[in-house]
Amino acid sequence: MLLLGIDIGTSSVKVSVVDAGTQKAIASAQYPETESPIISLQLGWAEQSPDMWWDQAQQAIKLCHNSGAYNPDDVAAIGIAYQMHGLVLVDKNQQVLRNSIIWCDSRAVEYGDKAFAAIGEEKSLSHLLNSPGNFTAAKLAWVKENEPELYARIDKIMLPGDFIAMKLTGEITTSVSALSEGIFIDFKENGLSKDVMNFFGFSEQLIPAVNPVFSSHGTLTQSIATPLGLKAGIPVAYKAGDQPNNALSLNVLNPGEVAATAGTSGVIYGVSDQLAYDPQSRVNTFAHVNYTNEQKRLGILLCINGTGSLNRWTKSLFGASISYGQMNEQAKQVPAGSNGLRVLPFGNGAERMLNNKLVGVHFHNIDLNMHTQSHIFRAVQEGIACAFRYGLDIMRSNGMNPTVIRAGKANLFLSDLFAETFVNVTGVPVELYKNDGSVGAALGAGIGAGIFATPAEAFKHMEKVQVIEPTQNNFEEIYQEWKVLLEKQLIAEDAINQETNQSININN
Repeated sequence: MLLLGIDIGTSSVKVSVVDAGTQKAIASAQYPETESPIISLQLGWAEQSPDMWWDQAQQAIKLCHNSGAYNPDDVAAIGIAYQMHGLVLVDKNQQVLRNSIIWCDSRAVEYGDKAFAAIGEEKSLSHLLNSPGNFTAAKLAWVKENEPELYARIDKIMLPGDFIAMKLTGEITTSVSALSEGIFIDFKENGLSKDVMNFFGFSEQLIPAVNPVFSSHGTLTQSIATPLGLKAGIPVAYKAGDQPNNALSLNVLNPGEVAATAGTSGVIYGVSDQLAYDPQSRVNTFAHVNYTNEQKRLGILLCINGTGSLNRWTKSLFGASISYGQMNEQAKQVPAGSNGLRVLPFGNGAERMLNNKLVGVHFHNIDLNMHTQSHIFRAVQEGIACAFRYGLDIMRSNGMNPTVIRAGKANLFLSDLFAETFVNVTGVPVELYKNDGSVGAALGAGIGAGIFATPAEAFKHMEKVQVIEPTQNNFEEIYQEWKVLLEKQLIAEDAINQETNQSININN
């Protein structure tokens, strides 16, 4: 029996076909091979076409089939993982009305801030577990105010995974986990937040039917099954945001367990059984994949917007002619601390852990007589690791104190240098596993379709490939120097914003 997992990423779509018995991928494909574009019409904006995701998903499924490694008729369930927080809008004919405003778009910050103030900070945090911030509800509010004619045509709003499931099945559903990442859920009232819906003036008719994460979200239609070479009637039995799904794929389901990833963005994601929140909403709390009203399972999420994206940018500018492996080897030739070169890795939209500030990427202390391409390669990875530590310290201040972090040996964790730097800067051991978001989505589908009796059964063949322990070194000193530079930059950003506001007031 086979399971098909689709991972809708920002850079590409990956599909894996997994043998339910061995829980191993027997075929995987990614489409496209080059990075998908992000449309940025204004500073801080970020959009992608949902129809592009759908085309890429179909192409990746067909590439898997072309491997000849399995019989497509044996696929019994489909699972979907997707980039979180994106806003997809469709009309009554299920036609997309505009590009998706995706996770790293910053345009809606002020809309979330106004809702936070109007609802009341204490009530927002205790009921929503977050500020409305720059999440999906605030993005919808931006559309409502700035594109009113388009807003009037909306039949349903969706997260990216809901959209792909709609294309497969013709049905539109969502989940508490998905709605919580959009800041639509009141955790104390166990339902849609009346405060959010009323403040923004949203009709509940915009919200799709709410199903459990592990359940049928519709079945594959004949019109879609035939061109995809699959059987009609296969259930879409699981869909979850990429970070809850990454945690699932690492069997991180119980309170105190913690996962990390360093793909396009960087995330630490810990599970709690408490309705916990950060007083400044710098880290965020969402319903985990196994959340129920009876058994609270919350995901505490730290996000750094640009980790792998910064490493990719660095390669394209300074290492276009070499591989990532060669970049890492060059970086290893430089001593820890990169001879004083420091990098602040915040160039991909407003950073929630920095109170939604647009800080940008900064290189500090460049010495034209000393620093080389290799120093830049190492300093970028060290700067990303320091950003993880900064966010982890926020999580620690809110009671999340991991003794070990699980991660997939993928993306930046493929770099031994980065993995060791991450461990030494955070002071927390890391267990690396063979892990993949599309495989996790496939196993999630197996849980949702009842092919596995329990989540534990779905992960009994998990493979730990490496354990990295902290070593004695000077990384605490490096981190403290980096932190001072960040705090100076934040003060400078505040001063610039104050001057800008004063100028606006004078001109008005």
